[in-house]
Amino acid sequence: MDVLFSEELIKKYDKPGPRYTSYPPATEFSEEYGREFFIKHLLESNKRGNPLSLYFHIPFCENACWFCGCNVVINRIRGREVPYLQRLEKEISYLKRYLDTEREVIQLHWGGGTPNYLTMEQTEFLFSFIRENFNISRDAEISVEIDPRSVDYNYLKLYRELGFNRISMGVQDFNPKVQEAINRIQPYPLMEEVMQWVRKLGFTSVNIDLIYGLPHQTPETFLDTVMKTIELNPDRVAVYNFAYVPWLKPLQRRIDPSTLPKPQEKLRMLETAIEEFTKAGYVYIGMDHFAKPTDELVIAQREGKLWRNFQGYTTKKGVDLIGIGMSSISMLERYYGQNYKTVRPYYEAIDKGLLPTFRGIELNEDDLIRKEVITELICNFRLNKGDIETKFGIDFDTYFEREINELREMEKDGLLTLDGKEIKVTPLGRLLIRNICMVFDIYTKRRKERRFSRTI
Repeated sequence: MDVLFSEELIKKYDKPGPRYTSYPPATEFSEEYGREFFIKHLLESNKRGNPLSLYFHIPFCENACWFCGCNVVINRIRGREVPYLQRLEKEISYLKRYLDTEREVIQLHWGGGTPNYLTMEQTEFLFSFIRENFNISRDAEISVEIDPRSVDYNYLKLYRELGFNRISMGVQDFNPKVQEAINRIQPYPLMEEVMQWVRKLGFTSVNIDLIYGLPHQTPETFLDTVMKTIELNPDRVAVYNFAYVPWLKPLQRRIDPSTLPKPQEKLRMLETAIEEFTKAGYVYIGMDHFAKPTDELVIAQREGKLWRNFQGYTTKKGVDLIGIGMSSISMLERYYGQNYKTVRPYYEAIDKGLLPTFRGIELNEDDLIRKEVITELICNFRLNKGDIETKFGIDFDTYFEREINELREMEKDGLLTLDGKEIKVTPLGRLLIRNICMVFDIYTKRRKERRFSRTI
């Protein structure tokens, strides 16, 4: 299914909105639902015995990228990672009090920050410790985010020998002027070399991240970045809209706002990316993501089985996601919980012998229904009303009478089709899928002051 681009409709619908890596969105997390709720839901999850997905946050970076919106610790002096790794060990030991670690781990992901900030010895130690304490499946997806500027062949070889089979790399843009403006110098020949190493070592999947809307970008320079990325031949590509939010991310204050491209230019960049990646054979999955036709995400979407969680798109519906480390988020069936977002309170909780979960949200029945609807639409672009009715014991059209009336206005614009049985997102509506999902989002409607990135 192709995606169609309408500048008129994008302008009409472009407004702030969640990315729906969860519903309810993380903006609804509250400290009322902290550690004790996490423990309660961990114990309940053991009874269900669902497989596990583990996320480890390695927050350290040697240098600050000024566009960055992640929870990071900038540290050029080695050594601060040692006490952090010690706390990760303790957090795992505390988790084992409440989590059945015999449950099969079918996904493991290291994110950051920069996971390859760790020395090779520290990487080997941490991975071995994880293996000793969790039941990792033989065919588990084991992925890591790397900074190509600070990795070499031997480090990548170690990842592969340990069992990592997927790599994700941030590129953002290949233009030297743009790289200088965001404090991330990363020449194209360097990326070519790293990609050669990754392929030689047999990693099964490689993802590259790009960003449009960065300082000094133009449609012409971004086209060059897109074409260079196609030459690198990654399995997946994510093309994100730069969210300039200096009031939330102080590092972005180093960016001169007068150098940012105008909205019209950003639209051209997005259109360029869609045209060129689809022309090169990639499939537009949605929400800025492209993948090769043989990729399991594309196959899952074709079969209506794609799902989404705090790690993005996944084929693993029904797993319990456990986040470990500073700022990490866990996602259980009826509860989401987040660890302290900065080092000091995270350390303090661990040193007191406590799990560092400080806020979260407990999902009620309405949350579960809306979560299912939103996730099906954002992942698979169609919704079978009967499936929702059977699973939750409701009459869909009665329960969502107000939402269906809103969708009829979108139907007039050609974003979707409604009938008695299904909601189908059209090629024209795929770019505006966040707007379609927002119709079902009661939290965002209630709290219009929330600051999200724009939907396009």
